[in-house]
Amino acid sequence: MPAEYADIEFENNAQRLPLVLCLDTSSSMTGAPMDTLNAALDDWTRELHDDVSLSYSVEVAVITFGGRGVTAYRGPEALQPGERVSPFLPAHAFRPPRLTASGVTLMTEALELAMQVVAARKQELRAQGLQYYRPQICLVTDGIPTDGTGHFTTSWHRIVPVLAAEQEARRFRLYAIGVGGITDTGEQVLQAFAPMFHARLHGFPFRQLLQMMSASANAEQRGAGDEVFEKIFSQFKTQRPAWEA
Repeated sequence: MPAEYADIEFENNAQRLPLVLCLDTSSSMTGAPMDTLNAALDDWTRELHDDVSLSYSVEVAVITFGGRGVTAYRGPEALQPGERVSPFLPAHAFRPPRLTASGVTLMTEALELAMQVVAARKQELRAQGLQYYRPQICLVTDGIPTDGTGHFTTSWHRIVPVLAAEQEARRFRLYAIGVGGITDTGEQVLQAFAPMFHARLHGFPFRQLLQMMSASANAEQRGAGDEVFEKIFSQFKTQRPAWEA
């Protein structure tokens, strides 16, 4: 864009696609995993900015669960609890937060907040007379749900029927991804959350994961059927470049 127009925000009536990254930032992510995640977010942000089909339709929100409890970010800035500001930013304006690892794994509470912000954003879009595609939530963790003291908790069972009903009603699509050394128990939790779109992966393939989310967003824009999303996800699980197909 020419420099003289750089500060002008043009009206954007594109159909929106809300996307929530729900990211584990607990202490087990310290070191290389968190460095890899931050680098992948930086690269993905640049790719979003360069993607004409996504940059003005996708809206990105980040929710983390770790040392600060559950935190919603509006771009690089953490929102305060109870702050009545949407965490969603259009992809062309999105800048990722710089994440650090510490604390416990409040996974259940993070998913509950993700559902809340998605519902609130859809209501805002309807009030503005704007249409939207089915939102997407991507949960990424290397652990199991804990309480505030770091002990495993079964409180996650309470959201399973809610998630099932919301996904059945096509209110959002949830991807639940286990990375690193996630245990069998952790994988079982993810399977309960997202029966269709869960995966247990070796290592921390965050770049591939974020590219898969872009591929899924593109498919959503094209009005693809469920079989397309299943194919994209299946290829991602084997770490083949579905987004290049």
